[in-house]
Amino acid sequence: MRLRALAEAPDAFGTTFAQDEARPPEEWRARLADPRAATFVATADGKDVGLVTGRKYEGYDGAGGLFGMWVAPSHRGRGIARELIDAVIAWARESGLNRLLLDVADANTAAIALYESKGFRSTGVTGTLPSPREHVLEHQRSLDL
Repeated sequence: MRLRALAEAPDAFGTTFAQDEARPPEEWRARLADPRAATFVATADGKDVGLVTGRKYEGYDGAGGLFGMWVAPSHRGRGIARELIDAVIAWARESGLNRLLLDVADANTAAIALYESKGFRSTGVTGTLPSPREHVLEHQRSLDL
């Protein structure tokens, strides 16, 4: 599903399709087994249609990160993204974290509106995606738990 997400929305993720396609199966298994993280998959009509990962955020004490959010275009507008965000929020609280951070592309107005509706506020931290997508400007958002 991660590769589907990268193919559909290449400028929404920190890695590229080529990078993730080259990962060996052991690396994917290790990511899923990481005790500092939780990956949530949304299913509908017998198909995997959404994905998000919560993980402790390196360099920020007591914070978690919301990473890799994606919902298949055919299933957007049905509340799936909200449910995935809620799953990460619940995981973060259960993990004893006091806030969640995420990065979102400045041009992704639908995602920004969604995150704002869930209480995520801009922190003022800005940046770009890694090469070869330095043209994609993004900003950080935070939700106090």
